[in-house]
Amino acid sequence: MSRPELQAPPEIYYGDAEASKYTNNTRIQQIQADMTYRALELLNLPPGEPAFLLDIGCGSGLSGEILDEEGYVWVGVDVAPSMLEVALEREVEGDLFLQDIGQGFGFRPGSFDGAISISVLQWLLNAETSHPTSSPPHRLARFFTTLHSALRNPSRAVLQFYPTSDDQVQLITSIAQKAGFGGGVVVDYPNSKKARKVFLCLFVGDGRAASAAQQLPAALDGDGGAEGKDAKATFEKRRQRESRREKSGKQKVAKGGKDWILRKKELYRRRGKDDVPRDSKFTGRKRRAFF
Repeated sequence: MSRPELQAPPEIYYGDAEASKYTNNTRIQQIQADMTYRALELLNLPPGEPAFLLDIGCGSGLSGEILDEEGYVWVGVDVAPSMLEVALEREVEGDLFLQDIGQGFGFRPGSFDGAISISVLQWLLNAETSHPTSSPPHRLARFFTTLHSALRNPSRAVLQFYPTSDDQVQLITSIAQKAGFGGGVVVDYPNSKKARKVFLCLFVGDGRAASAAQQLPAALDGDGGAEGKDAKATFEKRRQRESRREKSGKQKVAKGGKDWILRKKELYRRRGKDDVPRDSKFTGRKRRAFF
């Protein structure tokens, strides 16, 4: 089976059914969590300090949950409306934007303390039309130029992606360098077909203070046999997160019940929706059918 990015544009491929299927797949959840933790490790943020992060291609918020868990404030962008709708239904904490990253970002310069992206960058390597602005080099240039502007100095961006050739890696890194980034590619488990992961670790900043801290991280080596231990640690953290949610009153409620509907309404009000129905004593009650 060919990769998703070779089948259709992301906003089409990730329709309602595929977005729900993707989000509820436990294997995908685990892979997404593992790569997000690794991206944060490569991001090398100061421990114990708050940070404002950009999640590029946030999808349904699987990575955003990890950012919440680690105590970060984040903004997510994605081009697939169905993915963002699932994220809203899951009540993720981050602010969400519908955004084609190939058209660039419109954030103020220096807005973010860092950026991560999981399994997204390869989508920019396919031209959807014959127009020059749809070419991969043009879209990559817009992406990296505006991303560089949106990051503070100094900072990092860590982008995990799936290249199909060395030429794609060379194209991406060369355009990122032209946009002003330093850094390079980190390949974890390079000798394993199953565990091999490619991360583009980019640095913003110059000068002695910045360059001293901007050393390219070491890759993980071996055959990926330690992934079982990482998975166990991930699920331990997930259980801890669920425990914290219960203590803070965020435990799961039955879908369709009164509490679920009230929480949904409050979430939509915070998102700025104007047509949210008012609460009433009938909220959550099933209507009777009369024949």
